[in-house]
Amino acid sequence: MRRWLLGLLLALSFGAVAFEPIEFRDAAEEARFRDLSAELRCVMCQNQSLADSNAQIAHDLRLQVLELMREGKSDDQIKDYLVARYSEFVLYDPPVRPATWLLWFGPAALLLGGAIVVVVVVKRRSRQAPADTSPDDGQEW
Repeated sequence: MRRWLLGLLLALSFGAVAFEPIEFRDAAEEARFRDLSAELRCVMCQNQSLADSNAQIAHDLRLQVLELMREGKSDDQIKDYLVARYSEFVLYDPPVRPATWLLWFGPAALLLGGAIVVVVVVKRRSRQAPADTSPDDGQEW
């Protein structure tokens, strides 16, 4: 049993990967990289930016973004490149168009629909108030 646990512990420790820090040419390149990687979502993690994720694919994508930056690509060209490979999921702010209307306006529509349901239910219940509203006869219970 001890050998099995030791083997499991060793296997898990080899799974931890340490990434080398990215070397930037200057502060402007670093600032642009940080801004761009904060606008992109990790394709493996549900709700982490590329900058915040520790996943291997996020590290690879950060290196890809830096390589594209150094090739002279604009931010829009880099985003288009990633969208072509990973769909618009990779963008934190996808463009507003018919395919993304549900994403942009769905929460507001649900909130509005819920408010309408609450108003209708309250009005119906106020109309169905009990008919026997006799005055208080002074007796205590």
